[in-house]
Amino acid sequence: MLERDRLKPRRDVEDAAAAAFRAAAPQIVHPHLVMARCRELVSRQLPDVYADLLRAGVVEAPLPTQMPPSLPDRDPRPGDERLVQLMTRRSTLDFVLGRAVRAEPGVTLRTGVRVTGLLAEPGARRGDPPRVTGVRTDEGTFGAEVVVDATGRRSAIDDWLRELRPLGARETSVRRAECGLAYYSRHYRLRPGVTPPASQHRRQVTTLDEFLAGMWPADNGAAQAAIAPLAADPRFRSLRDPGVFTEVLRLIPALAAWLDVLDPVTGIFVMGGLRNTLRRLVVDGVPVATGLHAIGDTVCTTNPTLARGLALAVTGAADLVSVLGEHAGDPVAQALALDELVSAHVAPYYAEQASVDGARLAQLRHSVFGDPAPEPPSAEAGRVGFDEVRAGAAFDPVVFRAFWRVMGMISTPGEVYSDPEVIARTREVLRTRGAAPTVEQPDRERLLAALGGEGTGGADHAYRGPG
Repeated sequence: MLERDRLKPRRDVEDAAAAAFRAAAPQIVHPHLVMARCRELVSRQLPDVYADLLRAGVVEAPLPTQMPPSLPDRDPRPGDERLVQLMTRRSTLDFVLGRAVRAEPGVTLRTGVRVTGLLAEPGARRGDPPRVTGVRTDEGTFGAEVVVDATGRRSAIDDWLRELRPLGARETSVRRAECGLAYYSRHYRLRPGVTPPASQHRRQVTTLDEFLAGMWPADNGAAQAAIAPLAADPRFRSLRDPGVFTEVLRLIPALAAWLDVLDPVTGIFVMGGLRNTLRRLVVDGVPVATGLHAIGDTVCTTNPTLARGLALAVTGAADLVSVLGEHAGDPVAQALALDELVSAHVAPYYAEQASVDGARLAQLRHSVFGDPAPEPPSAEAGRVGFDEVRAGAAFDPVVFRAFWRVMGMISTPGEVYSDPEVIARTREVLRTRGAAPTVEQPDRERLLAALGGEGTGGADHAYRGPG
């Protein structure tokens, strides 16, 4: 296992959190959530790791913890046991996984090693794609039967494949759709002996006309807050100032209540330039090369607001294990089988996120820049959409569970949005209720005042830390 950053083992989860930021993986310090499918796969396939996560302070959040006050029927139902989430900082998850990797017999972890290219040989027959046989690095070459690229959204895989073009390699196929948001986040800790203003295990996200904001409770009394405006909106660049960040959060009553029981422990972390991407290593039915696979953000990135990144990565890893076991010794069959699983388990969530983001960006640009109002989504026969199900989930127990099945990747968007019962109950609740509970919008003048820094100061404003 080759890791380009020089990672050192950490003493405990707090030591890991303090050293979590690294430029090669800026998302680590931003809010995370282990959705249902990710939790299910880890608990089933890595039970020792799952037990270590709980011992490290990671918290199980059963479905009732996510129920809004507007939901009238809160009785348990069959299947609820699959819709459990884990509340944790990403650094705690990485700490536990790193410790497990270092203890695993047969695994050699080398950090501070940068891959610079691929080793390959010609395919078995004329016209076949080349067979990857290892990697070149800044510390020499490493041979391998299988090479797995898990280097993330900045992967150089296509640069490596272009170097193999004389052997018949081709570049991967990549689809892209803009997220359009910038992310500003900060870590906090719950004050000892205080009572949280809401469920300590419920993620609270408020979608407003001009930005999104949320609070993510985590492990060991930690919490993370995030504000996500349009990346193109210059007004929000002042969020880099901790005092401004706090003033904007205080404009949202549900989040302001959290600030009264939390103490900040970091400065502001910033991340931008994100896109939804879907990469395929089989193009027109032919692998770009054999012996080469990819998982995680190398294959798919999605807008962090739906918190599916970890689930997509662990799904890809589990699918790879299955494929290598089923097609041992047949690199072509491995490539084709893994691509089929990407179609089944990854592509539907990329497509949904691209659609959701397109509608959200149009609405934000209308509210912020005065662009034309987006057209309302056209009704599809025999199908409902993400926004309809999200609105209906606030009132109907069946729709609520349907929403969390698709959010948690227990069911695909197609399965949920075309389910006859979900369609009927969603349309009925929207007919009788109209929409989800309304969200109070911050007054524009107060928002501009907060972003301008008016009213900031004190110890919070003076905090000096990473970010």
